[in-house]
Amino acid sequence: MNRLVVISNRVAVPKARGAAGAQGGLAGALNAALMKRGGIWFGWSGQECETFTGALNVQTSGDGVTVATIDLETHDVEEYYNGYANSTLWPLFHYRIDLTEYEREYGKGYERVNEQFADAVRPLIAGDDLVWVHDYHLMPLADRLRARGLKNTLGFFLHIPWPATNLFVSLPYHERLVRSLLSYDLIGFQTQQWLDSFRHYCAKELGLPVDEETGIVSCDGREILTKAYPIGIDYDHFVAQGDTGEARQAAQRLLSSTRHRTAMLGVDRLDYSKGLPERIDGIGRFFDNHPECVRQLVYIQIAPPSREDVGSYQKIRTLLEQKTGQINGARSEVDIVPIRYVNHGYSQAELYGFYHASKIGLVTPLRDGMNLVAKEYIAAQDPDDPGVLILSRFAGAAAQLDCGGEGALLVNPHSADDLAHNIRLALDMGPAERKARWENQIVTVREDNVHRWTDTYLADMVGIAG
Repeated sequence: MNRLVVISNRVAVPKARGAAGAQGGLAGALNAALMKRGGIWFGWSGQECETFTGALNVQTSGDGVTVATIDLETHDVEEYYNGYANSTLWPLFHYRIDLTEYEREYGKGYERVNEQFADAVRPLIAGDDLVWVHDYHLMPLADRLRARGLKNTLGFFLHIPWPATNLFVSLPYHERLVRSLLSYDLIGFQTQQWLDSFRHYCAKELGLPVDEETGIVSCDGREILTKAYPIGIDYDHFVAQGDTGEARQAAQRLLSSTRHRTAMLGVDRLDYSKGLPERIDGIGRFFDNHPECVRQLVYIQIAPPSREDVGSYQKIRTLLEQKTGQINGARSEVDIVPIRYVNHGYSQAELYGFYHASKIGLVTPLRDGMNLVAKEYIAAQDPDDPGVLILSRFAGAAAQLDCGGEGALLVNPHSADDLAHNIRLALDMGPAERKARWENQIVTVREDNVHRWTDTYLADMVGIAG
């Protein structure tokens, strides 16, 4: 069995099998694959240093998984991570060209750190290892590894959307970036839509042959397999959280605090791609249209901060607090507040409890690669009395959870009227329809889980390796 080398911007330190609080989600699935095959997880330590040395910080778990990290210089973090990755690629790939910063130094830092990653990880890779690289931070890494003589099978998975061609061509040196990406043997995307956008770019802008049936893109005498692999949650691990005292206590806390009102819940990182100001506008429109519902519905927004060093994230927090305050100021009573805004995170078990106690889940990103909160919400529902998921049609999860119009309620997150209308539908929906819609969604949430995702992707890598 081929050993596995996982490379990502940051590394999740593996926990031993059977350990209390063992990891779920993507980190848990990748660790499980590493434990099964043996291997290495390589990435940035999250620590900064004055002078880059390339020195490896290495630790090995009892399950045979080696974690290897490097420290990065402060200016490299600023240019590669805060700069090109999160101020250039992230907004552009989420269709926010208005927020995209095209700074030459950011691009130089991005390429420099990818060179540093290649130098540091190359000696760790054995001849028949499968190398699986994750996300937009490391698109050029395969090209850098090939330049260092690596002939292994290299796979890449993009966890965020791939933008439409007419947006992507606004990126300086876009051709060079994609040609370096085509040094991988397998390139995976979350949905068919993002995959189609990538293939369209390859055909239209690079003039490359693209076989729509096989997914093969031909470039410089090589064949690159491109394919969609929708990621899921660690279903069994997540559902098991519902049996914990922590989850039950969280559910009871939420229910007892709502004063018999219906709880509507949103859980999102504090990020402009999540459509939080637009969501608050829609909720405000709902209360404008139905002021009597202030005593019937309470909205709870959990929004842990992220990337606080990037200016656009500071602005989104200020705007969100302002909009929430305006609605609460206009609609609150002495004993009632229509919106609760919580600016910190919770454990998986607590989130399970909150999802379980909320009769409406609100997941309305402006653009999202997949969005696993939507799937977690469905997984946490009471099968006999499930809640209703309101989901942005621009989230990757919509392709799976729409269920032919008989699953989640799909909305245009840019339209306050559309959101307000669907909140009314969810609030009025009877138990029979709620149950039927939930039963349609739970099938894909349960079966198309993160372990199936990992196994499917790695099976294709093994097939390419021969």
